[in-house]
Amino acid sequence: MTMTAEHTTGSAGEAQPTRVALIGIVVENPQAVPKMNELLHEYAHYVIGRMGIPYEKRGVSIISVAVDAPADVISALSGKIGRLEGISTKTIYSKLPENET
Repeated sequence: MTMTAEHTTGSAGEAQPTRVALIGIVVENPQAVPKMNELLHEYAHYVIGRMGIPYEKRGVSIISVAVDAPADVISALSGKIGRLEGISTKTIYSKLPENET
């Protein structure tokens, strides 16, 4: 799979449909944040927007990341972030039809 800012192509060079999704992230381990940010930077061309809320009372940060990407890319990003120690993720997908890029 080739990833560019303009589009994503599969192994045969065909355009892959994209989905709009929201990745919810709860950070309980601040030491994991640099690695999480590296992953988000790696997938930055799929990111529509990001919002972070520090919740000092409970010692966590809550982050939402809106993306428009092929489903396998969204799943890979969410999975990689969720495997970081002290970070939990959950992804929800829009009911919008897939978009051919």
